[in-house]
Amino acid sequence: MGAPGWTDREFEQIEPDECRLLLRSVPVGRLVFTEDTVPVAHPVNFAMVGDDVIITTGPGQKLDAARRRDVVAFQADEIDTGTRTGWSVLVIGEASVVHDIDRLISLLDPAVRPWPPRGRDRHVIQVAGERIEGRRLVPARRADDATSANRATRKP
Repeated sequence: MGAPGWTDREFEQIEPDECRLLLRSVPVGRLVFTEDTVPVAHPVNFAMVGDDVIITTGPGQKLDAARRRDVVAFQADEIDTGTRTGWSVLVIGEASVVHDIDRLISLLDPAVRPWPPRGRDRHVIQVAGERIEGRRLVPARRADDATSANRATRKP
């Protein structure tokens, strides 16, 4: 049963600028890539730098995908199960390992540091934000609410 006055839910597209702001508001997302010919999603902490998603990782499949410069997806969201509303943002782009020392220094932010125990063999991965899109699940307007809103915005 929905909240009073609302009959259902609907999706709204989120503009790229707002997607970037939403991504900066959450600490964890999912890196989606191919591991042994199968798509997988690994939870990671991350930071946004411009349009790019920055992740630190150790040796393994995430690093291998970045070394191959695979096209990957990164997804983050925030869901309110009580109101059945929320948002989801998807970033699609080429993954790469950051080697440039000046770029690495600029990325040494506490927000980007890995949550798992630190090892000596840490790497910085960048997902180029070639495509950034999002959508928000919101209560749908009732038909009579939409009619009232249309009347209120009409010019005489």
